[in-house]
Amino acid sequence: MLVAVLSGFGLSLAAPWAVRVGRLRGWLFALLPLLLTLYFLSFTPAVMTGEAITASYNWVPSLGIQLSFYLDGLSWLFALLVSGTGIFIFIYAGAYMADEPLIGRFYAYILIFMASMLGLVLADNLLTLFIFWELTSFSSYLLIGFKHKDEAARKAALQALLITSGGGLALMAGLILLGLAGNSFEISALVAGECLTEHPFYVPTLLLILAGAFTKSAQVPFHFWLPGAMTAPSPVSAYLHSATMVKAGIYLLARFTPILGGTALWHLLLPAVGGLTMLVGAYLSLRQVDLKRILAYSTISSLGALVFLLGLDIPLAAQAAIVFLIVHSMYKGALFLIAGILEHETGTRDVTALGGLARIMPLVALAAGFAALSMAGIPPFFGFVSKELLYETTLGLQDNAILFTTLAVIANMMMVAVAVLVFVRPFTGQLVETPQQPHAVPLGLWLGPLALGLGSLAAGLVLAQVGAILIAPAVSAVVARPTAVKLALWHGVNPMLILSILTVLGGLVVYRYRHSYRRISNRLDMGRQWGPAKWYEFGLEAMLSLGRLQTRVLQHGYLRIYLLTINLVFFVLVGLTLVTKHDFAGQLPSTDLRVHEAVIAAIIAVAMIVVLFARSRLAAVVSLGVVGYGIALIFVFFGAPDLAMTQFAIETLTVILMVLILYRLPPFATFSSRGQRIRDAVIALSVGALITTLVLVSTTVTQPTLLTSYFAENSVPAAKGRNIVNVILVDFRGLDTLGEITVLGIAALGVYALLRLRTPSQRKVDLTATVETELVAEQDKSKEVEAM
Repeated sequence: MLVAVLSGFGLSLAAPWAVRVGRLRGWLFALLPLLLTLYFLSFTPAVMTGEAITASYNWVPSLGIQLSFYLDGLSWLFALLVSGTGIFIFIYAGAYMADEPLIGRFYAYILIFMASMLGLVLADNLLTLFIFWELTSFSSYLLIGFKHKDEAARKAALQALLITSGGGLALMAGLILLGLAGNSFEISALVAGECLTEHPFYVPTLLLILAGAFTKSAQVPFHFWLPGAMTAPSPVSAYLHSATMVKAGIYLLARFTPILGGTALWHLLLPAVGGLTMLVGAYLSLRQVDLKRILAYSTISSLGALVFLLGLDIPLAAQAAIVFLIVHSMYKGALFLIAGILEHETGTRDVTALGGLARIMPLVALAAGFAALSMAGIPPFFGFVSKELLYETTLGLQDNAILFTTLAVIANMMMVAVAVLVFVRPFTGQLVETPQQPHAVPLGLWLGPLALGLGSLAAGLVLAQVGAILIAPAVSAVVARPTAVKLALWHGVNPMLILSILTVLGGLVVYRYRHSYRRISNRLDMGRQWGPAKWYEFGLEAMLSLGRLQTRVLQHGYLRIYLLTINLVFFVLVGLTLVTKHDFAGQLPSTDLRVHEAVIAAIIAVAMIVVLFARSRLAAVVSLGVVGYGIALIFVFFGAPDLAMTQFAIETLTVILMVLILYRLPPFATFSSRGQRIRDAVIALSVGALITTLVLVSTTVTQPTLLTSYFAENSVPAAKGRNIVNVILVDFRGLDTLGEITVLGIAALGVYALLRLRTPSQRKVDLTATVETELVAEQDKSKEVEAM
């Protein structure tokens, strides 16, 4: 199972080279999700019998962190959605982005996302789940901002990252509290363990985890990032924003239902937030004219419906949620792909500027018709079964049945209107002139949406098999008990059927008066001025303004002031602590200063004086080198040759580098005033005296320590090294060293990036200026020689 998760990461490394195969690149990359789908399908018999497949690998044993994976009905269903949908997305992307010069980078990003999503839904360890959760946010940031030269794409990517990552931080805290409350960080152990709903950590844990799920799945008031993400290429929108990433929050809620569900707070928050999101998304969807934004807002409504269902206190709700999860992934993925085809072929996504395209692209129109019929809930499509289950669930509630059913009917009427809109306007009527002349669509583009549309039809025709194979294992995992699922298209004339008919009729009426609806709703709209998107922009701008103010005050660029501030604060805080906390009644330790030690100390002192009064940078650098070599000699005399060798190497390298950098610069031209030098001298002497006092005081304090003996005893047997300092750096404190190396590496990349910002013309100007400067210097030297 680990190989299945990591395979996407591995192929992403080869993606920039693998794209060189040409037009077949999409089919080549689709082989990986195809193989993954076949691999997960091999577990079908085990999953149907309720068996859970586990795999665990030690990652950080000392911290109890394991790469543990857990495959049950729920994770199996999500894994199939991720890998199965990925087949068509990868093929589609190869045709959609055939002329994209950075397509290798695109495939690398989307492979990383697929692998991260698989790791998320298969993770059994809470910390492992969080790591993959954040990887999905990071990879989606790269995908949304793929068109990096477009300011709107960069802004949308940052917005999505900030919102989902903010929720991710809350999720991390919630997962840690959950692990502490349940005495385990394994999800399977928490599901099988004691009930945590009475634990003192329950309320904060639930609120934090819900914050993570709501931000990821675009629930109100965090919903606005999803329409903004429509700047991403259409394969990204179809994959991330309909079938996978936005469903991560839904998966989280379903996975934790046996652990955190069943309480009054759960049944209050999820229906409230989900119901509000369902209505808001439906209300906003018909106000749009951009096809992808229409689909984005309708996706928000669908995600709200899923959260709404998972929060209802009725066993049928889990079944309705799982069915709708599959239904939505198929029809919405197909519609997003179709929106991309229309933009690719016509040059526009404006639904009011399209028409009559069915005669040019009949297979695409057929796929759109299938997807729209499933979205509208027309039999025998799978969407019809989903809608009836939703109504059956709300009608079966003991409390608020009428209210919740009314909300569901209103939202579904809007979805019917959207379904009619996205099919009728682009594909029927007279052919409309578009910015680009549309033509026949290649196989790579229409295959995916047609397959997903046919899937919606096929699932509705084989309901018994779908219910037994796909639905029942997932529902059993959500409710944590074996559950039989029986699905059927016809249950006779009942309230659900009547509501379904009313929904379709109401949706047609809404579609008929959509222009009036859009005009009135736009006139009454206050969301642009007071909505959550506006508050996000205000908060972001306030944060940036604070950052600019802080930079002006603290990061002014004067190194002398930096050092002055640090030393002054250090002297005040440490000196005050030393005076108030330490008893100076005892005698300071006596010192047995030897001659050679005094000589080295004198050399260091003289070198420092030379540094202070040096008139050239080169003299100052050499004098600092003398100080460093003096310290190294002290290490030698006090029995630390390894430290001495390190110090010698560092000082030598530092002096060489500094000389190479500074030898071309002129001598010091400006100096501090007399008052500034007196101030700096007082502070420097005060800090030096404080450090000296601290060292002397520390020698009088005897504190037992186990570190010295521990390092000495374990360097060879535990770390296989005899140089204790090296062992400490690369083994015992290896993470510290790794962090320092990472910082240096990032700094080096930053310097490289800054150098690359210079254009060739700027480099030519700099080179010309350097040559002219050297010629002038040579002429000056020649004149001096002649004068002599």
